[in-house]
Amino acid sequence: MLIKYNPTQPIPRNFVKQRMTQTMKVLTKPAFEKINPGFGSSIYTKRYDKVCENKLPFWHFHPEIEIVHIEGGSGKRHIGNHLSYFNDGDLIMIGANLPHYGFTDRLSGNKSETIVQMKEDFMGSDYLDIPEFNDIKQLFERAKMGISFHGETKASVGRKLDEMVNMDPFHRLLSLLSILEDLATSTEYNILNVEGMVLEINRQDNIRMDKIYHYVRDHFQEPITLEEISHEVSMTVPSFCRYFKKITGKTFTRFVNEYRLVHASKLLAEKSTSITDICFESGFNNFSHFNKLFKEFTGKSPSDFRKKWKYIVR
Repeated sequence: MLIKYNPTQPIPRNFVKQRMTQTMKVLTKPAFEKINPGFGSSIYTKRYDKVCENKLPFWHFHPEIEIVHIEGGSGKRHIGNHLSYFNDGDLIMIGANLPHYGFTDRLSGNKSETIVQMKEDFMGSDYLDIPEFNDIKQLFERAKMGISFHGETKASVGRKLDEMVNMDPFHRLLSLLSILEDLATSTEYNILNVEGMVLEINRQDNIRMDKIYHYVRDHFQEPITLEEISHEVSMTVPSFCRYFKKITGKTFTRFVNEYRLVHASKLLAEKSTSITDICFESGFNNFSHFNKLFKEFTGKSPSDFRKKWKYIVR
């Protein structure tokens, strides 16, 4: 229940802090996202050309397949069980009911973001069974794990997605089919959740996982004990460990370390800060341990990773 303030009485101690905390919980509580394509269309399209100062990424899911084109900028991908960093924009395809965070906010520095969403059966219940749609049917199966596209596919499909927004419904449909065929036949992609996870989590799990992810996002630069996070979601430590492993396919310690490594990747690519400082700024308290984990996670040492991104920027 929200704490109420009686103006005839003195302000209670910690009133403002408690009220702010409760308000934030209301604002960040995830909800099933309902997509409304609008009258006369089975496809939802939206293009954001301006940075929204109040836009916050949140953990959510929806039954629609989603294609996102981010032009320029950098940020973090958090799709299902996957955490990674992108630079110079991105092209992502997300399957139905695959939980994910938003990819851009006022700090991403991107020029624009185009979103296209549609149900898997947007052309009817049986169209994927005809031979001509076999490639697209397989694409939808891959999308259940999340896909990131790169190279010429990212550039060419990104342009087509941006152009779709201003088309009439009929030509938008034709353009979408062309885009799906391009994506289905492309070899320039990475599967994100290669280890698999329980993707279609229910609403109660989604709320609980959102709470866990928000806590990690707010505290990853500090030590996070299993006792702390278990208490945060009102579970015992053994129950929490079993639950988190069942949902994500990985231990909580591994997840936190991966979150820190993605943050370190972003800092290495964007800042000239020393690698030692980045290690501690990302929540690690042991430099050699950081180096070891970073190489396991990215396949490169922190210094080699930084050199790679500088080369790409040039």
